[in-house]
Amino acid sequence: MTKVITYGTYDLLHYGHIRLLERAKALGDYLIVGVTADNFDLARGKINVQQSLMERIEAVRSTGIADEIIIEEYEGQKIDDIKRYDVDIFTVGSDWVGKFDYLNEFCKVVYLDRTQGVSSSELRSEKREIRIGLVGESSLLNKFEAESQYVNGVSISGVCSQNMGYFNEKLTRLPLVTDDLDELLSVSDAVYIVSHPSKHFEQIKAALTAGKHVLCESPIAISLNDFHELQKIAKEKHLLLTDSLKTAYSTAYNRMLLLVKSGVIGEIKSVDSICTSLSDLERNDGKPTAHTWNSICAWGPTAMLPIFQLLGTEYIDKQIVSYLIAEDFDSFTKVAFVYPNAVASLKVGKGVKSEGELIISGTKGYVYVPAPWWKTDYFEVRYENPANNKRYFYQLDGEGIRYEIVSFLKAIERGKDCSSYITVEQSEAVVKVVEGFYKGKDVKRFQI
Repeated sequence: MTKVITYGTYDLLHYGHIRLLERAKALGDYLIVGVTADNFDLARGKINVQQSLMERIEAVRSTGIADEIIIEEYEGQKIDDIKRYDVDIFTVGSDWVGKFDYLNEFCKVVYLDRTQGVSSSELRSEKREIRIGLVGESSLLNKFEAESQYVNGVSISGVCSQNMGYFNEKLTRLPLVTDDLDELLSVSDAVYIVSHPSKHFEQIKAALTAGKHVLCESPIAISLNDFHELQKIAKEKHLLLTDSLKTAYSTAYNRMLLLVKSGVIGEIKSVDSICTSLSDLERNDGKPTAHTWNSICAWGPTAMLPIFQLLGTEYIDKQIVSYLIAEDFDSFTKVAFVYPNAVASLKVGKGVKSEGELIISGTKGYVYVPAPWWKTDYFEVRYENPANNKRYFYQLDGEGIRYEIVSFLKAIERGKDCSSYITVEQSEAVVKVVEGFYKGKDVKRFQI
């Protein structure tokens, strides 16, 4: 009996997939089909897969072509599978010619011509072409535009800014470059906003009123009244209003949350989060400009993320200590939270540099995420006995931005928010802390 094996994602299974499977089956007597797992697809840069692993497996099974279906989960598995299943022929589409020649050492390799005129990528793109406009004065917009290239079904419609000095040449050559927000909204389905937080309310309100979805760098607003008004408009118009916190979308961060919540370190007693940077101030001789974010807005939301996601938003006490170098511009801030059964602290700085680590302490052990923890692809679970320690590694591409874009697009398609990553309650809690800073509630300020 001649055994044949092939692999694929099989997202939105179409005639081209079926034809390829039929031809693979014709090469032998028994066909094994490997369906790639979600994590493996992420590692390969396929971040816009529409269907779950089980949906894709069922789609392949329903064709009746495969004699056996397996899951591909890791790099190098093809060699293991060929040996394990005593495979005679490995086959894949001709767009991979040469890529798998190394498998000739273990079996015969056959590249099959693909069916012309149809692909899952084209189907995904046609299904959800979303035009996103960029708003603000930040080099983050350069990264967002670059990462959008990895996601099917999205195009950047233009950029609206009061200061184009932050942008690279590619952004200045977008179809529309303007300082008129209404003009950008007229050619966009959604906007990504990374302007100064003091501008968020008016810009988000304008976008929602125009019927556009909004992805905004956190904090969404700097007052609770403004936040509630924006949420009300978004709900009435059935639009998405979502925090842009790329860390929340990274694989390592999400796996870490799941592990901690499963009890691997026991009951959580403390969360300590540090986020600092100097680059903005260094470029301006240590002085903030009109477009420079202060510490509590630039780093506060990221630092608060693991605290609110692990301990919740119902703390019983809070204290803020800030050191200011200009009015409302903190070069360094420390916030302490007290919960009924735990404590938490964060340190954020735009004028002070520190080790940007995250430590989550529990009754059985602790989690250590090294600097910069908000970009982590690695963390450790540590115990009293070092022999029990475990290390976890996950690939992080594009600092999580591409995963954030995919989530935003899927939420638009399905008419659901991104609350599986950041809830409205967590977003509101961030705004509450930021508002407290500006209003001086539970705040000790020192001018330096």
